Amino acid sequence: MSAASNSNIQVGIIMGSKSDLNIMQDAADILKELGVNFEMTVVSAHRTPERMFDYAKSAASRGLKVIIAGAGGAAHLPGMVASITQIPVIGVPVKSSNSIDGWDSILSILQMPNGIPVATVALNAAKNAGILAAQIIGTADANLSQRLLDYKQNLKEKVEESAREMEG
Repeated sequence: MSAASNSNIQVGIIMGSKSDLNIMQDAADILKELGVNFEMTVVSAHRTPERMFDYAKSAASRGLKVIIAGAGGAAHLPGMVASITQIPVIGVPVKSSNSIDGWDSILSILQMPNGIPVATVALNAAKNAGILAAQIIGTADANLSQRLLDYKQNLKEKVEESAREMEG
């Protein structure tokens, strides 16, 4: 799946299983809104390690700038992908059916050894992962940077409008 044809895909969104799609769709939605091309697929660190290895190893050569990896339970996918590729990996801990209230996912992604960083967002916060991926890419793309500024201005205006409604 992708937001556009396979040309100029900048972000890879991967998840440990299709059951994570209801969370990871938020990353896809915000990337679409911001005009960032992406691809989305299932890559399991435990059930398809060869697929994970091939995906991570080829990511940079395929033009990806950032990978967003969501996983629940033991949540090894983001860290394992980060150990294979040189591009930034953003981990999304997912509270899944086999999760210990989400903490196992959070700690598995957050507690990476020195030399293998994974940027980690809050539990189920795929939207924030999408925004962070866009911000990383936006450091070298003035148009995307402006769209991010516009997005944040819109957030500010919504809060101010809510305050006026409550105060008025």
